[in-house]
Amino acid sequence: MDIVVITTIIASLFVVIGVAEPLAARMRLPYSVVLALLGIVIGLAATYFLNTDLTDALNPVARAIIDLPIRSNVFLYVFLPTLLFQATLGMNLRRMLDDWVPILVMAVVAVVAATLAIGFALSWVSMLPLAACLLIGAIVSTTDPSAVVSIFRSISAPRRLSRIIEGESLLNDAAAVALFGLFMGFVLLGRPDPELGDALGRFPLLIAGGAVTGWLTARMAVWVMAVVDRWEAAQISVSVGLPYLSYIVAEQSVGASGVVAVVTAGLTLNLTGPGRLSPTAWTNLQEVWDLLAHWAGALIFILAALLIPRLLEEVRPSDIGLLCVVVLAATFARAVILFGLLPFLTVIGLSPAVDRPYRTAILWGGLRGAVTLALALAVTESSHIPLETKRLVGILATGFTLFTLTVQGTTLRMVIAKLGLDKLSPLDVALSRQVVAVALQTVREDVSRTADNYNLTHDIVRSEAKQFGERLDEAVKAAEDSTQILDRDRITLGLIALAGAERDSILARMRERTLSSALSEKVLSDADRLIEGARTGGRIGYQRVSSRTVVYGRSFRIAVFLHNRLRFSRPLKRLTADRFERLLTQRLVLRDLDGFVRGRIRRIHGRRVAELLDDLLARRLEAIETALEGLRLQYPGYAEELERRFIRRTALRLEEREYAIMREDGLVGEELYTVLMQEVAVRRGLSQGRPALDIALKGRDLVRQFPLFSDLDKASLRKLCRALRTRHANAGDIIISKDDPARSVFFIASGAVEVEFAGHSSRLGRGEMFGQLAMLMKRPRHVEVRALAPSTLLTLDEVRFRRLIRRSKAMRESVRKSAENRMIDPALLALDKPTDAPD
Repeated sequence: MDIVVITTIIASLFVVIGVAEPLAARMRLPYSVVLALLGIVIGLAATYFLNTDLTDALNPVARAIIDLPIRSNVFLYVFLPTLLFQATLGMNLRRMLDDWVPILVMAVVAVVAATLAIGFALSWVSMLPLAACLLIGAIVSTTDPSAVVSIFRSISAPRRLSRIIEGESLLNDAAAVALFGLFMGFVLLGRPDPELGDALGRFPLLIAGGAVTGWLTARMAVWVMAVVDRWEAAQISVSVGLPYLSYIVAEQSVGASGVVAVVTAGLTLNLTGPGRLSPTAWTNLQEVWDLLAHWAGALIFILAALLIPRLLEEVRPSDIGLLCVVVLAATFARAVILFGLLPFLTVIGLSPAVDRPYRTAILWGGLRGAVTLALALAVTESSHIPLETKRLVGILATGFTLFTLTVQGTTLRMVIAKLGLDKLSPLDVALSRQVVAVALQTVREDVSRTADNYNLTHDIVRSEAKQFGERLDEAVKAAEDSTQILDRDRITLGLIALAGAERDSILARMRERTLSSALSEKVLSDADRLIEGARTGGRIGYQRVSSRTVVYGRSFRIAVFLHNRLRFSRPLKRLTADRFERLLTQRLVLRDLDGFVRGRIRRIHGRRVAELLDDLLARRLEAIETALEGLRLQYPGYAEELERRFIRRTALRLEEREYAIMREDGLVGEELYTVLMQEVAVRRGLSQGRPALDIALKGRDLVRQFPLFSDLDKASLRKLCRALRTRHANAGDIIISKDDPARSVFFIASGAVEVEFAGHSSRLGRGEMFGQLAMLMKRPRHVEVRALAPSTLLTLDEVRFRRLIRRSKAMRESVRKSAENRMIDPALLALDKPTDAPD
């Protein structure tokens, strides 16, 4: 075909893409539905003009459209990797991990269930072999939830719900294409009734091979990007080649799932890219991929829709019945997952609760799209598949796609309206009234100052002020009439606004590049969790989420175990450095929020809510300061070095801004400005990395904080450091329970604990010890010790502790004093008893 004709048609399709988006908004239909309908109309028109006797003038154009070199490989090797890769780059994967159970259920379990349900249902009512029926099930099981996601966003649905649907859209293509390849192989090999166990047994191998391939290629790409870190265009070019190479290597060389390889490569780049690329380069890379995916998604819908008339050429009356079976089986399988399995996972605590109206919307929003058509086209193009199988695959896949697009897609917004999901809650209505009132008051003050500054005509100002004043009075009255909003709800709204302001402050620091690239995404995820925690759990949810950044998590405890037992310190170094920098960043951000609480929060939600939020902020700051103090004791000087690097990055940002102002004012030429900015970029690169954290110094530095060890010589201190083991406890953790065997003594390096004994309680702080009396008396413990704050403890076993007592007079005196306070005869402790343990 003439290249000029092909170029003309493709360029015309881009014009159609540009028209489709505003047309979809005007018609209030999903964008993908409008694209598919336009593609069908173009395909039907081309077929009509080619076969009609009215005119032959349009025959060349019609023939060119029908004979476009569109094959299934174009969709699978060009368009599909683009869409999947961009989807992984645009997701907040750290937040996705919070909802990994429902995402995997919707993306993998639902696809497998739909494949089996459709496959077995078809095998019962048709003459097709089971392998072909399962192949059809795999083809139509993948959903395209872009329509429901866009509508959820337009009605401000919960972010967690949108995240689950986006995660489904990312992973269900991988699962469906992997199953398609599996059953396609059975059909090509002529195995009509495959063993289901064998089929499902090979499925994990396809997934694992693709995952390993994608991870390796992404790690190589990230390494190349780090080498060319000064050339942004080179980094973006490497990212463009990554998904296609991952797909081809997995499919052609490894024999695994190329879709899984692309998804894994995108996930790997998403997690590691922000730490290796500058914020500007990462943002530009995402923008490039957003545009590529927009074009690819639109073209794949239009080009696939052009093929629909060809796929529906040989429809028979009996095919309508089979199509109904496919529709019913697919809907039933999806409903079982949404209304059966997902609520069960919620009951046992593995999944967040998804309200019934939202589950209904997800069920009706399970549209099929271009991936289904592309897979069906791959079957119809194969010369090794029986003709009847090819015919039914094309008809059923195309018919089911048309049903979901024309029936479900066009009525989805109406269904959402019937479910009441498009309406603001009373809480949001009351908030909107208060926000409008406060905003208009601020606007009135600013307009008044503007009129005074520019000496505007008094009569004009007065007439405009009168109209604006009437609108302001109406807004104030509406806000005052919102008496149905409870104080608890006002607090929730204030917390949501406060968490949003925290997120805005983090984004501002990211744009100014005063935060390190490696930390930016993590603290932004923390802010997103705060917003969601406040929205779903109010004050309790906000406090629960905010405490997560201070406490020691499971990964930190594992890292401490690896360091203490196996002397493998790399995970502990990384997690400790992350904890240091995250706490410092949060402290800076929280101090920026004082003015927001006293200003906006107070004006919108009242003095009482502002005071409560101010108190919550103060508590968060106190907890962060306590955690930082504990880290400073362990690693003196490290926090100061981090603060120095923050100041350097801030100074570089200000220097960069001054150069830009001078260039705009004509004081600096373009050549000199380029040189100056290159120098700033070099200095910024030096300030981006974190200083090395020497964990080996921890024991010695901690021991020096204890007066109890003041009279030990250097050799004894060195042995003591090797013997001590670190233990971290979060607030509320029970360190010692009653009747526990007494085998260790504890020294408080940072934090505080509460000791309960015989109905009385006492508190111990930094530099003190506990657990020594029961151990020396060889009796079960009769106390309970609980951490009051995130605490760092040092533990020592009995043999080494007795050796320490023998060497340290200060330690013996401390033990005697604690025994006398508990009215225990020091003679029972056998403090002077020699130990047989070798030094």
